[in-house]
Amino acid sequence: MKNIGIIGLGNMGMGMAKNLLTAGYHVYGFNRSKEKLETFSRLGGQATENCAMVGKHADLVFIMVVNEEQVFDVVFGENGLIESMKPGSILVVSATINSSAVRRIEERIKTTGICLIDSPVSGGKKGADAGELTLMVSGDRNTYYKVQEVFQTIGKNIFYVGEQPGMGQITKACLQGLVGCIYTGIFESLVLGVKAGVSAETLYSVIGASVANNPLFQGTVPAILDRKFEGTGSNIGNTYKDLSITMDLAEECGVPMMTTSVAKQIFQAGMTKFPKNDNQGLIKLLEDIVGIEVKR
Repeated sequence: MKNIGIIGLGNMGMGMAKNLLTAGYHVYGFNRSKEKLETFSRLGGQATENCAMVGKHADLVFIMVVNEEQVFDVVFGENGLIESMKPGSILVVSATINSSAVRRIEERIKTTGICLIDSPVSGGKKGADAGELTLMVSGDRNTYYKVQEVFQTIGKNIFYVGEQPGMGQITKACLQGLVGCIYTGIFESLVLGVKAGVSAETLYSVIGASVANNPLFQGTVPAILDRKFEGTGSNIGNTYKDLSITMDLAEECGVPMMTTSVAKQIFQAGMTKFPKNDNQGLIKLLEDIVGIEVKR
């Protein structure tokens, strides 16, 4: 399996493509942005005119777009993958979408001979660039075995979570609920401390040496202290979308998630006020209320 396709060459897809190219795979890609396609071509990838052209050449195609609507357009829309992927080829949904959407895709392609793997990822732009993503994989076990070598090129932690496509998305929804809560906790703790007179750097040092330290804290707080709110690869809107998926699943399952629901509302407020900001920009909502800035 040497011919790989990637639809969606943004922060995540471009990093995945780089690592696949470095490992010696022939990578075909499509993105709506010509600028992204040009960057991909300079890396050594084969840019195509549409999704169908990717499907024509690839044995395995990753879909790394933003939302469910885009995933369905990539697969079933005009010049979609369904028109060109061969029986036995493998479609990998790496985008984060509702688990029910993955099951609908499975139902619609089951007579085509195309194999479906559900594999949302975690790790952000940094993880994608480094080839250290966490993959939550579900689907046919034999198909999973076939893609392991490819997945090891883009991921450090690869978890097979079940044979039913959609279980990967459920796992990701649980993860993202916790991520949203951790973010809001970070923002509240920093703003409280600074408002009460402790320096932001002291809070960072103390919390970073405590039981509350975690990679998300370490990745977020330096950006806040440096007032860097854009270009770090984790946009508020994407996390809000993920939290919406989490809460949809919670409603479907009848599970109350009070803390996560508040986190979702905070992200919604941030998306309205700071739509171009990355997640750490949400701290400005609280800063504005109490009249301080968390900075060095």
